[in-house]
Amino acid sequence: MKLSAKARYGMAAVVQMARCTADKSVTVLELSETLQISKIYLEQVFALLKRGGIVTALKGARGGYFLARAAKDITAFDVLSAIETALFEPAEQTLRGENEDIEAAMQTIVFAQMDKQLQNALSGITLAEIMSEADARAAEQSPMYYI
Repeated sequence: MKLSAKARYGMAAVVQMARCTADKSVTVLELSETLQISKIYLEQVFALLKRGGIVTALKGARGGYFLARAAKDITAFDVLSAIETALFEPAEQTLRGENEDIEAAMQTIVFAQMDKQLQNALSGITLAEIMSEADARAAEQSPMYYI
């Protein structure tokens, strides 16, 4: 499965937000600099995340974005479905007329099952789990100093 850059960047951005303290807003500029992603591109991603209820925005001097819910309550499915809408749309009808039986079989056995499995897999992964894994990997890569 291939995800768009928007989906991958959006996932990275919300994981980075989860690493930040819950009471501090994060600006797109801060995320852009930290993740080395174009600010303009991230602004487009955050418009989708806001519309999808993943983040909330606060305007003003202390403005920025907050996660709309705790990291343990936001799943990979929530994030990706807010950004990558086409990925979670039902498969279009392929065959018509005398081949409706093949179409119905494909929809039931293949496409519906594939959609269900994908949603189940992504719904079982939270931002908190991704953040924890990222933190563990960062700890493994940090240099060890001996005195």
